[in-house]
Amino acid sequence: MSAQIDRLIAAARAAAQNAYAPYSGYHVGAALLLSDGTIISAANFENASYGMTLCAETVAIAKASSEGKLDQICALAVIGGPNGQIGIHSVTPCGRCRQIIKEVADITASDIPVHCAHDGGCDTHRLSELLPHAFGPANLK
Repeated sequence: MSAQIDRLIAAARAAAQNAYAPYSGYHVGAALLLSDGTIISAANFENASYGMTLCAETVAIAKASSEGKLDQICALAVIGGPNGQIGIHSVTPCGRCRQIIKEVADITASDIPVHCAHDGGCDTHRLSELLPHAFGPANLK
């Protein structure tokens, strides 16, 4: 793994420690790499009304958007596990998050790499692998 991916995964791992997950106990951290090398990280935020729970990836993307940096996202890392312990299996973004990442991919005109980390390493996928036949802004025309 490159040093840049290692930094990205470390930021996601640190963010997972700040997860608010009192219901599932499943802590997830996400980190975005921007084109200038900046990293934006976030954690999941659960709600007693489960449908209102915010995934770490979505929080990180919203954070980048609120800072005017949505068009600078070039990679994403996600990591998680039960009770704040990173699992032996990689965590991949849920369907909702994949769709939100697709929106970013369309904005950046890129097939964003998603680094799905686990205790033993990292599995890297392109968004197009995680969300084949995706629906995006072009489908609205």
